[in-house]
Amino acid sequence: MALTTAIKAEVIETYQRAPKDTGSPEVQIALVTSRINDLSRHLAEHTKDLHSRRGLMKLVALRRKLLDYLKSVNPKTYKEILGRLGLRR
Repeated sequence: MALTTAIKAEVIETYQRAPKDTGSPEVQIALVTSRINDLSRHLAEHTKDLHSRRGLMKLVALRRKLLDYLKSVNPKTYKEILGRLGLRR
């Protein structure tokens, strides 16, 4: 269920602003989104796993906070990241 190092490195490489950038909001949002997608697939198969469901809800709240922050600081990047991740249609 956890992200492998290879997947994590690929996500970081795709969304980083500069080399060795792992803490920018864009990277954090992308990492949380990939974890959310992974947990969603797990919960589709294991519908009664309430502990994982709670973790999923916490991740969704974390992503929402990061997106709110990014929207207040840089609205252009906010819209770009939504499009790239396919969050709002």
